[in-house]
Amino acid sequence: MAAQEHPTVLLVEDEPAQREVLGYNLEAEGFRVSSASNGEEALLLVDEMRPDIIVLDWMMPNVSGIEVCRRLKSRADTRSIPIIMLSARSEEVDRVRGLETGADDYVIKPYSIVELMARVRAQLRRVRPSSVGMVLEWGDIKLDPETHRVFRSENVLKLGPTEFRLLTTFMEKPGRVWSREQLLDRVWGRDIYVDTRTVDVHIGRLRKALCMFGGDDPLRTVRGAGYALG
Repeated sequence: MAAQEHPTVLLVEDEPAQREVLGYNLEAEGFRVSSASNGEEALLLVDEMRPDIIVLDWMMPNVSGIEVCRRLKSRADTRSIPIIMLSARSEEVDRVRGLETGADDYVIKPYSIVELMARVRAQLRRVRPSSVGMVLEWGDIKLDPETHRVFRSENVLKLGPTEFRLLTTFMEKPGRVWSREQLLDRVWGRDIYVDTRTVDVHIGRLRKALCMFGGDDPLRTVRGAGYALG
């Protein structure tokens, strides 16, 4: 199974008890959880693992949550990662400041765990819809992540696990150009060494599977950049 099969949450919270409770509940929901106890550690972990979503406490020593959020949202390579800010600050001016810094959602402490989990799923639905079981559709192609089935028109396509994950990645962001390195990180996982040429081999297999019943090849090779759907 690829390292990216389950969505990864980076939990940044300096209170150990709070961190433990949140981590336990996120894992119970099926997420892979990495934890950081301060802002510096959080920034290092983001570069190492590229989480799917970040749950970030505002009040932390040294580098605050709001500063972590500002830095990540100012970088092209990390600005699309959803950030849910946790804060005991309930004043409207604080909420506005959090959102203006780039936070995608703002949750006031004390909060309901059930509500927080719902907000995490809502953000993931926006950036990685397949991770919450949503059926993806593009043109005449339909992908069901729950049953692991892919259809083109009314035909069922036979895809291997790697080709399925590649297609899922493309269908979540149609039109986006993915470099070979980005596809390796997303589909194979950062902790697995695979040659970039392996990507080309699996793209070839995916193309063959997508066109097995006819129809145009929906994948585009972008010279010197990578691959895109459409």
